[in-house]
Amino acid sequence: MPVTERDETLPHVESAVSMRELLASCAAANAVSTPPRLPDPEVSRPPARHEHAA
Repeated sequence: MPVTERDETLPHVESAVSMRELLASCAAANAVSTPPRLPDPEVSRPPARHEHAA
């Protein structure tokens, strides 16, 4: 079947959502569903104490 005939058989649907809104909603869903990162081990440890410093 040629492309022109196939296009005529498909219903034309107008989207009520813009591409910008769709991408923004996907980014928001990704941000909400991603768990927070754990802090780096070096940053979360208290600083080492040097008792024998001169």
